[in-house]
Formats: sequence, structure tokens, C-alpha cells
Amino acid sequence: APEYKQPIPSFVQTVGVVTAPTGAVIQDIRNVTARRNPYVQIILYPAQVQGQGAAESIARAIALANAIGEADVILCGRDALGVDVIIVGRGGGSMEDLWAFNEEIVARAIFHCSTPIISAVGHETDVTIADYVADLRAPTPSAAAELAVFDYRGWQELLAGYVRRLELSMDSKLEMTRQRLTEKAARLAYLSPENQIREKRMYLLRAEEKLTE
Repeated sequence: APEYKQPIPSFVQTVGVVTAPTGAVIQDIRNVTARRNPYVQIILYPAQVQGQGAAESIARAIALANAIGEADVILCGRDALGVDVIIVGRGGGSMEDLWAFNEEIVARAIFHCSTPIISAVGHETDVTIADYVADLRAPTPSAAAELAVFDYRGWQELLAGYVRRLELSMDSKLEMTRQRLTEKAARLAYLSPENQIREKRMYLLRAEEKLTE
């Protein structure tokens, strides 16, 4: 239900990944993360993702990732590099291969996790109970990394654009201020007592010349 969904942080520092330690999933997530933001830390929480005991293994890994994230916050404060978001998933396979993500123990582990979870189970057409319980569903593990990790280079370009706009605005303001100061200086020079005396003196000289003609 929507009221149970936690928002995914916009600027994560650390991503926990619950998946098999071998296989393409963790490598895909690493590759996408390195491309989007090389400063984000990836922490793997290994889990068995199919077969007997897989559901219990996934649930334990989720609990561990969540517990470590909470411990970092408690011990070191909110600035600690705890786990900001958790990706739970595996590559594609048959319904039997993905069945661990339909188990109640996994659904409850996801539901009770205080850290936001993105599910990334199988391919886009694969849907499991874990997808419904998670805070956000991604069609693939690579897409989960795209959703979890903000684009640092894109953010840099956006920030550079804001800086250029600010500089142009400041240059325009400064030029307008210079023009106003020049106008004020000219007006002040014209109205200064020294200039007034000079003009009066010239007026008197012209008047004297007319009298002597």
C-alpha cells in the first residue's frame, strides 16, 4: 500500500546490495554506479537467491544491511556512511528460480526494514511478491542502480549551468551599477561648488567684457 512506502533518498552515499556474490547482478550494479557516480560506495550483502534455504538467506542479508545502517547512524550520527538504500534482487530465471522472492519471510523482512528498499528481481516481465512490498520496484538490477544512484556528472553540469547564469546575472548587475555610478559622478561633478564657482567666474568675465566693449 502507498502509505507504507518510504521515499528513496535523492543523494545516496552508500548502497547495500542483497544478491548472490557471483553472477552478473552485482557487476551490473557496480558498472552503472561507477558511470553515474564514482563516489557512491557499494556494499554487498551476499545471499543465496534460489533453491532451498534461499528465502531465509535473503531475509538475513536484508536484516544485516538494515542493522548495520542503523548502527552507523546511532554510533556516528546522521553524517555517517551508513546504508542509505538497499537493492534486493537477482537476474532472470524461471518462476521456480525466482520463487524465494515470493516467500513470506522475505516479504516480512522487506516490510519491516527501516532502510528504503528497491526490488530488482529478474527481468521487466517478472513480478514477485517482493516487488509489491518493496518501496520501489525496478525492472532490472541495472535499472535499480539507475534509480538509486544520482547522476553526479549530470548534477555537475546542472550546477555549472546555474553558476554561469549567476555569473551572467552578476555581470549584468555590475555593469548597470557602473553606468549608474558614472552618471551620478557626472551629475555630482556638475553640481559641485567648485564647478559652480567656475561657471560664475566665467559668467562674470563675460559680463566684464561686455561692459568694456
